[in-house]
Amino acid sequence: MRHVSGMRYLIRKYSLMKYAILILCIIDMVLLGAVFRVGQSRADQSNDPALPEHRYGAPSVPVMVLGTGDGQDGNSTGKEEKNVQDVVKIAITFDDGPHPVYTEKLLDGLKKRGVHATFFVTGKSAEAYPELVKREQEEGHVIGNHTYSHLQLTKGNRRQFKEELQKTNQIIKGITGCDTSFVRPPYGAWDKSLETELNMIPVLWNVDPLDWCSDDADCITRNIIAKVKENSIILMHDQYPSTLEAAFRVIDELQKKGYTFVTVEEILFD
Repeated sequence: MRHVSGMRYLIRKYSLMKYAILILCIIDMVLLGAVFRVGQSRADQSNDPALPEHRYGAPSVPVMVLGTGDGQDGNSTGKEEKNVQDVVKIAITFDDGPHPVYTEKLLDGLKKRGVHATFFVTGKSAEAYPELVKREQEEGHVIGNHTYSHLQLTKGNRRQFKEELQKTNQIIKGITGCDTSFVRPPYGAWDKSLETELNMIPVLWNVDPLDWCSDDADCITRNIIAKVKENSIILMHDQYPSTLEAAFRVIDELQKKGYTFVTVEEILFD
């Protein structure tokens, strides 16, 4: 009898184990089904053009795509998409204009190349050729102040220097309808206290090819290419045919090397 009772106990225990295993299997199948449905729902939503690309973690800005390079791994083309942080910026600037002949030709060449520059105009030239200053503004260039008569600041003429800056600011605003924040002091002579007095920002340079004293476009071009680097500010003058020729050569060559030409505020503040 004890033997029979023991057998019955084992049978009941074995039956309970079968039921427990069966219940666990059913729970597991339910959970797997739920996971599959959620994954499928997210996949469908990520393909919906009405939803933002970054909703489920996809990047919303360009990133570098790494693939096998053979275009066989899904959507990879083997090319790397340029990251916005990889842009190498430089600024090209022109002083002393506008010039009745060369500034117009310069604007034509910049427009053709899709380049924006910064023009530091004298008040005297701006008064004489307001249509060129207006065109500079309309085509996306930045206009800065270069005093009225190209006056160099000294210890004895601070008041006159300040008055020339104020007068030129008024001339520029009268032409463009906008205030100007940037000033290039002739020969780089500057009084820092004028920054708060006039609410203006001085813009100097770190690449000077001395184009004003050379008519050799090849030499000017070489001088710039040899010195330029990321965030360089190039000083030129839209007063000479050799400057225009050199400027276009420099732009073409540096664009091929991956440089992007921007206006000075992008160098100073970005």
